[in-house]
Amino acid sequence: MRDLIATIDAWRARGDAIALATVVKTGGATPRPIGAKMIVNARGEFAGSVSGGCVEGAVIEEAQRVIKTGKPKLLKYGIANETAWEVGLSCGGMIEVWLEVQGSKFKVGAEDWLDTITRAIESDELCATATIVNGANVGAKMIVYADDRASGDLGDAALNTDVARDAQNAMQRESPENRVYGDAEIFIDVFAPKPNLVIIGGVHTAIPLTQFAQALGFHVTIVDGRARFASRERFPTADEIIVEWPQDALARIKIDASTYIAILTHDPKFDLPALAALSQMTPPRYIGAMGSRATRAQHFAQLRAQGVPEEFLSRVHGPIGLNLGARTPEEIALAIIAEMVAVRHGTQGGKMKDKGEKMKDKR
Repeated sequence: MRDLIATIDAWRARGDAIALATVVKTGGATPRPIGAKMIVNARGEFAGSVSGGCVEGAVIEEAQRVIKTGKPKLLKYGIANETAWEVGLSCGGMIEVWLEVQGSKFKVGAEDWLDTITRAIESDELCATATIVNGANVGAKMIVYADDRASGDLGDAALNTDVARDAQNAMQRESPENRVYGDAEIFIDVFAPKPNLVIIGGVHTAIPLTQFAQALGFHVTIVDGRARFASRERFPTADEIIVEWPQDALARIKIDASTYIAILTHDPKFDLPALAALSQMTPPRYIGAMGSRATRAQHFAQLRAQGVPEEFLSRVHGPIGLNLGARTPEEIALAIIAEMVAVRHGTQGGKMKDKGEKMKDKR
């Protein structure tokens, strides 16, 4: 959604009506996950993707009808649907796409839902929307914020309460989900702030790690007490460079569930104060520390002696990164960012082939 805001603003400026298409359910092999989005205007122009090209043409046609009627619609394409082949969904999967139009009768508070969502994204405010996509009161919507505020109405007080609770859990995971409450099917979508990566130690591996992370949309901060390591010459694209000892820098950096920490120094003068400081803060999404297993064991023993809780130490990924057999700084950086992506999406990493074999076994 963040990538579509500039186009939304441009279309609005010239007065175009806009439909938003969102993948709300998938099954089998599908190119795009739930939450994937595409916008369509009354001219037939579009941006974004809901299937990597398979069903876009059909969705664009349906979007024209939704724009004219103002009524939202749930589209279904799948294995048992002969139109799957007609629209190009030949990969053997199933996809459901929710279509809704800007300016519909469903508001969140006093404003249009699209205005509320875009403003939250632009201000990096974590929020979730809950929309009835099937059942009574189809199209009703509410927005829930991380501080427990909520606006909008799904038509039932008890339902509002249950959905708001589940939306909080979805925000913690930064993961959209499709849930059923009685006769109502509700899609909970999550709009998370841009993730922040704090790299402690301006070592060589930090250079490609910065580049990989920024390519994936991370805001990157370099922290190092040594000015010659934390410099613009070494990190020309870093969003922020802080020349301070880790414990001092961390005290003034916002740490939350969208924060990822990579400690790359494997030096106790940096590692131990950084980990001790982090143990007293709001838990970040990810903490990884470079160093061998022997080094990690030694450092953890020292931290335990300082009173750092075992529960905190168990969340530290060390040695950092997925096991890719990495040797060069670039390969190590790839292993680190791969582990962060796995954590972000709640997986362990591993081969897609193995995932396929596990799915076969379950069948």
